[in-house]
Amino acid sequence: MPEDTKKVDMEKIVSLCKRRGFVFQSSEIYGGLASCWDYGPLGVELKRNIKNFWWKKVVQERDDMVGIDASIMMHPKVWEASGHVAGFSDPLVECKNCRMRFRSTDIDTTACPNCGGQLSEPRMFNLMFKTFMGPVEEEAAIVYLRPETAQAQFVNFENVQSTTRKKLPFGIAQIGKSFRNEITTGNFIFRTREFEQMEIEYFVKPGTDQQWFDYWVNERLNYYVSLGIKRDNLRLREHCKEELAHYARGCFDVDYNFPIGWSEIEGIANRGDYDLTQHSKFSGKTLDYFDEEKSERYVPYVIEPSSGVDRSLLAVLCDAYDEEPADKETRVVLHIKPEIAPIKVAVLPLSRNAKLLPKSKEVHDMLRPHFMTQYDDAQSIGRRYRRQDEIGTPFCVTVDFDSLDDNQVTIRERDSMQQERVPVAELLDRLKSKFSF
Repeated sequence: MPEDTKKVDMEKIVSLCKRRGFVFQSSEIYGGLASCWDYGPLGVELKRNIKNFWWKKVVQERDDMVGIDASIMMHPKVWEASGHVAGFSDPLVECKNCRMRFRSTDIDTTACPNCGGQLSEPRMFNLMFKTFMGPVEEEAAIVYLRPETAQAQFVNFENVQSTTRKKLPFGIAQIGKSFRNEITTGNFIFRTREFEQMEIEYFVKPGTDQQWFDYWVNERLNYYVSLGIKRDNLRLREHCKEELAHYARGCFDVDYNFPIGWSEIEGIANRGDYDLTQHSKFSGKTLDYFDEEKSERYVPYVIEPSSGVDRSLLAVLCDAYDEEPADKETRVVLHIKPEIAPIKVAVLPLSRNAKLLPKSKEVHDMLRPHFMTQYDDAQSIGRRYRRQDEIGTPFCVTVDFDSLDDNQVTIRERDSMQQERVPVAELLDRLKSKFSF
């Protein structure tokens, strides 16, 4: 494998995430809760930056996209119309000996992978989390935690189109939590029961759907390159006919070469007119579009690029992780794209000498309104550089004793480790020029 596409062990990523505050096991002091994870101080910043980067690319920089933020709980008929109540299921098998359960499509044996015991016959298991709304737990009060964000875009199609006056083609974007009661989870944050999605529903005129489908497949692949992921670690995989959902006219996955192998980080589907037709049928509300130029009405087709925040974050970490020889030791560094790095600038006084404190705090206070920063004066300057490298901080600013006389500081760049001396008065502009916000 080429040097620039070498893979890291998942154990190293998990260890780094725990050690540096990216991701913690949920409820860890109670032994944890399976497949549930908490994002720590650095993880929440990286996650927020990835979401902001996506929103900027697909909403802010486009004229044909608007956003919504819909409720997690929806009318139960939404999930009847979408087919989730009847068909959102996986085949479940259970070991008759140790009682462990598996998705039958995940195992290639008739014996239990855990203990070798006999497995039950497969039965279908609905993946939606069911709960009750109101004080009485009865059939009429059943609601579901949404298994995907997309349905909110479909049921709000008319609301969004009439209030924004958008003409086709246009899209509705949303970032939000989804919940799936997965039978088989694992591989850290790759497959979890609570996860966050970034989804686009792009509405087009029938007959133009293949053109727009091809456009979005290429657009979304290029997006991950712009996120800083190496092109050689990405691939497009077209679904065969047997894989397609019954309503889908085509689907591609954007796969990333994770430590666990090639796996999906985004799916792009041509959903035809299935969704709007279904919701029109079940709600009795017409969800079509009037084309003023052609003086005709039709139900739009939908192209859906759907990506996972958590998987995107995991791909960024795996792709950025590197171990380099430096000063007779190994330097662990995250080569994260500067614009999405959790900490943009670290301010490091050369030592804890009291004489350096006022100038160091002055520099830090100047930078904080403009960047997510960190102030660190613990241990040697070399160790502090290594800590910042390991969490992906692109720039460190060092205040030394010469700074007290010449009012200059040193900028140290993460990837090259090169340093430059700049006046404090020029520091902010110099740092801003290094980012493409």
